[in-house]
Amino acid sequence: MRISDLAFLFGAKLVASVGGSSASGAGLLAAYNGNVSTIQDSGKPAAVASYLQRTNPSGEPRNCQPKAKTADPSSLGVDNVKQFSGYLDDKAQDKHLFYWFFESRNDPAKDPVILWIEGGPGCSSMLGLFQQLGPARINGKLKPVPNPFSWNSRASIIFLDSPVNAGFSRSRQRVNSTEAAAKDVYKAMQVFFQQFPEYARQDFHVAGSSYSGHYVPAIAAEMLSHEDRNMNLKSAIIGDGITDALVQFQSYRPMACGEGGIAAVVNETVCQAMKEVEPKCRDQIQSCYDTADATTCSHALDVCNNALISPVADNGVNIYNLREQCSGNFTNFCSKSVPPITSWLNQRDVMKTLGVEGVDRWEVCSASIFSDFLGTGDWVKPLQQQVSKALEKIPVLVFAGDGDFICNWLGNRAWTEALEWPGRDAFSMAQTQRIRVTSGTNSGDYGEIKAADNFAFARIFDAGHFAILDQPEATLDLVNRWMAGEWTQR
Repeated sequence: MRISDLAFLFGAKLVASVGGSSASGAGLLAAYNGNVSTIQDSGKPAAVASYLQRTNPSGEPRNCQPKAKTADPSSLGVDNVKQFSGYLDDKAQDKHLFYWFFESRNDPAKDPVILWIEGGPGCSSMLGLFQQLGPARINGKLKPVPNPFSWNSRASIIFLDSPVNAGFSRSRQRVNSTEAAAKDVYKAMQVFFQQFPEYARQDFHVAGSSYSGHYVPAIAAEMLSHEDRNMNLKSAIIGDGITDALVQFQSYRPMACGEGGIAAVVNETVCQAMKEVEPKCRDQIQSCYDTADATTCSHALDVCNNALISPVADNGVNIYNLREQCSGNFTNFCSKSVPPITSWLNQRDVMKTLGVEGVDRWEVCSASIFSDFLGTGDWVKPLQQQVSKALEKIPVLVFAGDGDFICNWLGNRAWTEALEWPGRDAFSMAQTQRIRVTSGTNSGDYGEIKAADNFAFARIFDAGHFAILDQPEATLDLVNRWMAGEWTQR
């Protein structure tokens, strides 16, 4: 397997970038001229103007003010709740992050707000919306079908396409690191909550899967670094993520060779070969951790991918769910759900209704973003350090489907147990408990969880990389109970 094929594995498909690619360099935001596309009227709330005039946390002009444009996607039939879509714009930097917001089906005035960031790097959060936790799926006839287990059953959700040039987001600028992407997301959320202060009062949770094992810790840490933030951040949620490569890459051989609760998917010869190269992989990633050098980190990824991932992926195994055959290929994540989503979102009337601007075609993932992140070695840089920082102020939940290979539960359990933070001993000694749906149709255990000092790890049974898709009722139950504080200390 080529190093470029990692795009398929962690959730990025090698396709033409949807955004402009003529400019190079990541460039952090120096000035944020917020423009929000919404269904609100064009008036400027006094509280928003006051906030912008009295704050200048990152060098933004004090006179930047959000403005409103019209984008009401309710006619698309995805849900009957209040919703709006559009762009969170940084005109000075030509960065335009697309979002789609859905109010809670329950009590939007009191229910929490979730920000969902898809992985990749470079995949659109519309994948999460229509394949996993959103209000509807897209069927083979290109019609929205209600999802009874949508996370907006008890929470409002913001689906944000990040980094720029992912999904419907666009820019002539390029972002090539988790750190830069996190800063853009924070600025975008500032504008969102300035425009909609009624949601800023609610509890706010940052969530994502796969490469969001990088994004979510960085976004949470960035938000928490601003004492004057206008959002009520309460927790971070990571599903089937890649966070600590040094630890997690050591889980590939055990998972492939029958030590993760699933029969071996490669033979003993391959298992022995993988075992022999584990020390080299570990040393390479340690060098990346020690130096943070782009060339060193990119080389580490190349070495470890060829040694520990390629032998499994090249064997015809469904690396997203070891229990299932691959439907299609890696470009569709071995799932039949992706092609209808792509076709539906590329309908001109859909794009017009969503308020899409400057993007001719939606792709599930961006090849150029993947390549840019690969070039900086971002893939194997240590984001668990940001989890430690976040835990100083907010709870963090990590969960993983136990059939996933690419971001498997063994590796996620291992890095959570190895994490250096004040609660490490308490977490290490915490008892693992079975969990089951507290209400609904699923009466059996759907997983197990260990938690201590506002940190939790959950293993989801009979689920793969897309645990939310495979076990929708179970993961909804887990997240609702988490946000309600069942495994946290308030």
